[in-house]
Amino acid sequence: MTHPESAALRALIDDRYGDLAARCRAAGVPLHDDAGVAERIRRTLLASDFAFDVWCRQPQLLAPAGLERLRSGSDASARIEALKLPHDEAACMVALRRFRHAEALRLVFRDVNGLDELPETLSATSVLYEVLLEVVLGWSERALAARYGYSRNHDGALQRLLVIGFGKLGGSELNFSSDIDLVFAYPQAGQTDGPRPLDNSEYFIRLGRQLVRLLNEPTMDGICARVDLRLRPFGNAGRLALSFAAMEQYYQSEGRDWERYAWIKARPVAGDRAAGKQLQELLRPFVYRKYLDYTAFAGLREMKALIDAEVARKDLADNLKLGPGGIREIEFIVQLTQLIRGGREPSLRVRGLLSALTACEARGHINTARARMLREAYVLLRRVENRVQMLRDAQTHDIPADALSRERIALSLDYPDWDSLHAALVKQRAVVSEEFAAVLMPQGGRAARVPAADLVLWQRACDESLDAATLEASGFAPGDELADALLKLPQAAAVRAMSARSRERLDHLMPQLFDAARVTAVPVASLLRLCRLMQAVARRSSYLALLEEQPAARRRLVRLFADSAFLAERVIAQPLLLDDVLDPRIDQLPFKRADITAEIARVLGTLEEREAEAELDRINEFKASTAFRLGLALNDGRADAVATARRLAALAESVIGAVLALAERELVAQHGRLPGTDMQPGSGFSVLGYGSLGGEELGFASDLDLVFVYDSRRAQAMSNGARPIEGSRWYQRLAQRVMNWLTVLTRGGRLYEVDTRLRPDGSKGLLVSSLDAFVAYQQSRAWTWEHQALLRARPVAGDTVLNAELAGVRRDILAVPRERATVLAEVSSMRARWRVERDRSDERQFDLKQGHGGLLDIEFALQGLVLAHAAEQPGLLGVTANAGLIEACRAAGLLDSNQSAILGVAHADLLQRALACTLDLRPRIAPRDAELEQLCGSVREVTDALGFAFD
Repeated sequence: MTHPESAALRALIDDRYGDLAARCRAAGVPLHDDAGVAERIRRTLLASDFAFDVWCRQPQLLAPAGLERLRSGSDASARIEALKLPHDEAACMVALRRFRHAEALRLVFRDVNGLDELPETLSATSVLYEVLLEVVLGWSERALAARYGYSRNHDGALQRLLVIGFGKLGGSELNFSSDIDLVFAYPQAGQTDGPRPLDNSEYFIRLGRQLVRLLNEPTMDGICARVDLRLRPFGNAGRLALSFAAMEQYYQSEGRDWERYAWIKARPVAGDRAAGKQLQELLRPFVYRKYLDYTAFAGLREMKALIDAEVARKDLADNLKLGPGGIREIEFIVQLTQLIRGGREPSLRVRGLLSALTACEARGHINTARARMLREAYVLLRRVENRVQMLRDAQTHDIPADALSRERIALSLDYPDWDSLHAALVKQRAVVSEEFAAVLMPQGGRAARVPAADLVLWQRACDESLDAATLEASGFAPGDELADALLKLPQAAAVRAMSARSRERLDHLMPQLFDAARVTAVPVASLLRLCRLMQAVARRSSYLALLEEQPAARRRLVRLFADSAFLAERVIAQPLLLDDVLDPRIDQLPFKRADITAEIARVLGTLEEREAEAELDRINEFKASTAFRLGLALNDGRADAVATARRLAALAESVIGAVLALAERELVAQHGRLPGTDMQPGSGFSVLGYGSLGGEELGFASDLDLVFVYDSRRAQAMSNGARPIEGSRWYQRLAQRVMNWLTVLTRGGRLYEVDTRLRPDGSKGLLVSSLDAFVAYQQSRAWTWEHQALLRARPVAGDTVLNAELAGVRRDILAVPRERATVLAEVSSMRARWRVERDRSDERQFDLKQGHGGLLDIEFALQGLVLAHAAEQPGLLGVTANAGLIEACRAAGLLDSNQSAILGVAHADLLQRALACTLDLRPRIAPRDAELEQLCGSVREVTDALGFAFD
C-alpha cells in the first residue's frame, strides 16, 4: 500500500532520481525507466541514502543487466565465483567493497520493494558475509603461503583456520549494517611448511589479522565488514586464534554464563567447517548441560544488569536492540529456554531466533499465544532495525531524531506516518517488556521477601536450637518429628558439601517452603517430605535454582507434597520430575499408544549413542515423567480414573514394546536372527498382557501380568549370528532379557514389577511357551479361573502376525459353549474363596477391590456373563476393559439399561477412590459412608439378580 509523501520527501526523491538519470547518460548506461522500474527505483531512494550512493558510484547497476541482478532472488553465493580478487592488496580491497556494495544494494532493493520477507532478507545478508569471509580467507592463505607455506599438524596433515560466526551471523539472521562477531580457532598444534616456518599458533594469528584487515580497514570505498573479535576466550586480552584443545580447556575452567548464551548461535562460517563440527561437539557439554539447567537464570540476570547499566549510561531507552522491550529481551526469553532444556532436547539446539521460538512452541515450553506475541514483536523490531540501517548503512539501533528520516522509515514499512509506526512499536515493546519481566523475575521468585519469622526458624535449625515447641507455636503440630528432620538437614553430608552459591539458594528457599507448607491441609507431612527432597537435590544446584526462581513451581510442589504422598515420593526419588511439577504440559501428553510409541522413539533419538544402559535410563525417565503427569492430571481433577487407567496401560504397552525392541537388538548382535517364513517374516515372539494391563485398568503402582509366547515353527531353527543358538533357547533368552530390563533398578528407577505366574503351569512352567503348547494347555488343562484371566488378556507387544494368531486362539478358546449354571457356580466359588483369603473389609472400612460389592465383584460378574454367552455372542470377546464390557453386555442383552448404568457408575467411582488411595500411599481401603454403602449395595443387587452368589 502506497501512502502520500510530504513535499520535502517528494522533492528529495525527484532530485535524486534526476541525478541518477543524468549520471547514467554521462556514463553511457541505458536507463529504461518504464513505470515499473521507475517506481521501484523511487521506492528504494525513499528508503535508502546508501542505495543512492552506490548507484552514483556504480551507475551500471541501473542498466538492464544491473537491474536484473538487483531483482534476482539468488543470494550472493550465486555470484561470488565471478569475483576475481587481484593479487595486489589495495586492488583486492576495492573489489571486495564494490562487490559488497552491489550485493547490499540488492538486499535493499528487494526488501523495500516487497520482493523478500524478513527471514529471506536476514538469511541473504548472512550468506553475503559468509561468502566474503570464505574468499577473503582463501586470498589471505595464498598471500601468506609464499613466505610461510601452509599450516600442518605434527603428523603432516594440512590444516586450515576455522572461522566461527556468533550472534546474528551465527543465527543466519544478520541485520543490514551489523558487525560480524567472529572467533578464530585451529585443530592442532604444528607448524607451516614454507621457507620460513611458523608455529601454528603464530601463523593463524597472522592469518586472522590479514583477514580482518581486508574486511575491516577503511578505504576511500569504505569498509567491507565491521569485524568484532571480542567474543574469543579472554576477550581483547586473549590470543587471536586458539587450538581446539586450548578452547576446550578455557571453557571447562574459565567459561562464563554469558559465553554459554553466545555459543547457542555459534557455527562455522568459513574455513575448515568439518573440523568446526568437531569443536562444537567438544564444547556442547559447556553450552547444554546434561540435566535441566535452571542456573541459567543467574547468568541471564547478570547480563541483563550489565545491559541496563549501559542503557542508562548512554541513554539508550529507545534503542531497538538493547532498550526495554527490545530485540535482546526477546532473544533472552527464547535462549533461556534453550539453555535450560537443550541438553535433554536436541530439537531446541537451533540457532536462528524464529526457528528456536518455533521449536520451543512445538515442545510446549512457550505456549502458542506467547509465541505469537513474541514473533510479531520480533518481526516488527527487526524490520524497523533493518530500515534504520539501510537508510545510511550505519551500524545503529537508534531511530533517527529528524522528522524526514522518520517519515522515510515509516513510509518504507507501509505505515501512513511516523506516529502510526511509533504507536505500533510502543505497543509491541510493552508486550515484550511484560513477558521478559515475568521470565526474569516472576512475582514471588528470587527477589521475593523472605518471611522474617520463617527465616528465624531456619536459622535456629542451622544453629541446632530449634525445638518442637517453637514449631508447634509456628503452626507445625505435632512438632517432634519435624524438628528432628529440620535439625538433621543442615548437618547432612550433601548439604555440608554444597557450594556457597547453592547454600545461599537453600537458605533463601527454606523459609519460603515453611511459609507455603503452613497453609496446606497437612503442614507437617508436607514439610517433612520437602526436607527429604532438599537433601536429595542438595548436590544439584539446578533444582534448587528452579524452586528459587519459579514461585509457581514452588507453590505447586508444596501443594502436591501435601495432597499426594505417592507423587511426592516419586519426586524425591527422581528429582528430574520437578520439571513436570513446574510445567505438566497436560495438553502435550500423548494419550494413544501410537503417539506414546512415537514419543519414546523421539526421546531415544536424542541420545548421542544408542547404548542399552543409556536407552533404558531414558525410557525410564520418559515413563516416570508421563505417569507422573497423568497423576497430576488425576490429582487436579483434569482427568477421570477410567481415562487415567487406560492411559497408564497404553504407556506400559509402549514401554514394553520399546524394551522388547532393545532386547531383540542386543540378542541379534550376539546370536543373530532366527529365520522367518514367507507368512511370518517377523521375530515370532509375542507378549501377552493379562490382568489390569490387558484390561486397560492399570494403576500407578500396578505390576504387569505378562505371558511370553513364541512361534512353534521356529523352535528347532538355528540363529544366523556368530554364536548361533537353537530357536527355543533364543526365545528363552529374549524373554529373560525383557523381564530383566523391565525390572532392573537403574539410575532412573525401575520400570515395572512383573508377574509371569499366569503362564501355562504357573511358576512351575517355562518362562516362554510355544504357541502349540499354549493352545494345548488352554484347551485341555486350564481351569475356569484361567479362562477368566484369558478374558482380560491381549497381545501388547511383539510380532504382529503372531499377535493376530494369538488373538484368534483366544477367541476360539473362550467361545467354546459352556453351561451357564456351571460357569456362574464356578465363578461364584472362586470369588467367595478370594474374599475369604484377601478381603480386608471390616465394620468401619471397605476394601475397594476385594470387598462385597467392590471392583472384583463387578469384574467377576462380567467375566462370568462373557464366558457363559461368548459362544452365541462372539462380539463380547472383542473387549477386555471392564468399562467396555459393561456396554458390550448391555448391547448383547445380558444387562438391562438400569443394571449397566449401576455397574458403570460403581466401576468408575470405585476406581477413582482406589487410585486416590494409591496417590496418598494408602491401601485401597476406604471408610464406610452412606454413599459408598449405597453404591456397593447396588452392585450386590445386580450380581444377585444375574445369578451370582458372591456372598
